[in-house]
Amino acid sequence: MTQRFVLAIDQGTTSTRCILFDQRARLVAVAQREHQQHYPRPGWVEQDAMEIWRNVDRIVPQALRDAGITADQIAALGIANQRETTVVWDRRTGAPIRRAIVWQDTRSEDLVREFEERPGAQHIRELSGLPLATYFAAPRLRWLLDNIAGLRDRAERGEVLFGTMETWLIWNLTGGVDGGLHLTDVTNASRTLLMNLATLEWDAELLSFFGIPAAMLPRIQPSTASYGTTRRVVPGIPIAAALGDQHAALFGQTCFARGETKCTYGTGGFLMMNTGRELVQSSHGLLTTIGYQIGDEKPVYALEGPIAVTGSLVQWVRDNIGLVASAPEIETLARTVQDNGGCYIVPAFSGLYAPHWRSDARGLIVGLTSYITKGHLARAVLEATAWQTREVVDAMNADSGLQARALRVDGGMTSDNLLMQIVADVLDVPVMRPFNAETVSLGAAYAAGLAVGYWPDLEGLRNNWRLAAQWRPQMDPVHRADEYENWQRAVQLTFGWKRSKRHPAGA
Repeated sequence: MTQRFVLAIDQGTTSTRCILFDQRARLVAVAQREHQQHYPRPGWVEQDAMEIWRNVDRIVPQALRDAGITADQIAALGIANQRETTVVWDRRTGAPIRRAIVWQDTRSEDLVREFEERPGAQHIRELSGLPLATYFAAPRLRWLLDNIAGLRDRAERGEVLFGTMETWLIWNLTGGVDGGLHLTDVTNASRTLLMNLATLEWDAELLSFFGIPAAMLPRIQPSTASYGTTRRVVPGIPIAAALGDQHAALFGQTCFARGETKCTYGTGGFLMMNTGRELVQSSHGLLTTIGYQIGDEKPVYALEGPIAVTGSLVQWVRDNIGLVASAPEIETLARTVQDNGGCYIVPAFSGLYAPHWRSDARGLIVGLTSYITKGHLARAVLEATAWQTREVVDAMNADSGLQARALRVDGGMTSDNLLMQIVADVLDVPVMRPFNAETVSLGAAYAAGLAVGYWPDLEGLRNNWRLAAQWRPQMDPVHRADEYENWQRAVQLTFGWKRSKRHPAGA
């Protein structure tokens, strides 16, 4: 019998990867291409959606060649993607209207402030589960409609289409201008500020509030569903799943029970807790979102707490400050001391995300004395990630009424063993890293394979999860409480540093 595989496309912020998995969730082949980041103005971040599509066109056949297999051996394709990044393209030509606006982009800051003052703003979180913020897709889509001549009229006529990256790829894979399917999944739709979390449909009140024409929006599908069959790149492969990257990581970590929590540590940190079938509205600064939806089943909801700066703080002290020559050296340097020496670093480089949501915050280093060495600074760098994680986990426990009993982790920073120990210490729960670190790609593969019967059920996926490393808390409880209090005092000092510019009278 011919062996079959599942294919995952992981369309990330800096690169796109194609990974093949076998039935035991083992990685068979991987192909990857980076794409360029564009920074035309301060706070603006853009990508060329056509470049990303061309990369997919190259890496999918490459992965199959490397594995020595053909398209008929692929049981299903699943897609995971960077969320909130916004693409608008011409339905007739397939060309993007302009470069995609990335989730990190803050050009819609003034728009968001205007929206906050409008009648109905207080209902946005209740309907969508999200706060008004530049982080989500609706404000940047509205910015495009306001700033490109004639675009609104074309959108209302259905001549241009909107999508996040999975929508753009599905449309192209299923035919593009020749009958491409315009679809999104509930997890990505839940990050736009336009979907009603209870009905799982585009919400008329939200569309009216943001001024978004319904004609340009994709049809919302469950996370596991029939998304058509590829007609381009490698024809004949069923597309059976799509999830936002962090939702895919939740699925790949097999966090299928209420209270199970994961964190992906990369440039930033993304914590997500499964809250089951219950839609939990946050009162502690978190995002309510869809965890995943399997076929026609009721959705599984989640609480999410994004942290803006984790790994990028290590990059900053390496590239801008020269504290270390390479990222792994931060652990070596931090191990030269026993503690932070009273020094704390709050990396609010462009504000703080969850649970504070303070765009006026700016980073600081506090507690400096003549005693402080490079080792203490390195230790404070690692502790900044740990304490930010603690803030979010505390908020999740308070919102959900559940208790995170462990934290499953993935991402590049999990190779830092000292950091993982510090996270366990400040959370007072075990931290667990799986053997398969490709949890985003694996989650997309799991969802696609589940949809077509390649894997029988969720329990079968759980059986694939293997523990590679575990860290248990060792910190004295009194010391933990004292350090957390110091961290919170440091965070308070970051607030209010960015103030509105003063303009001369009459300007």
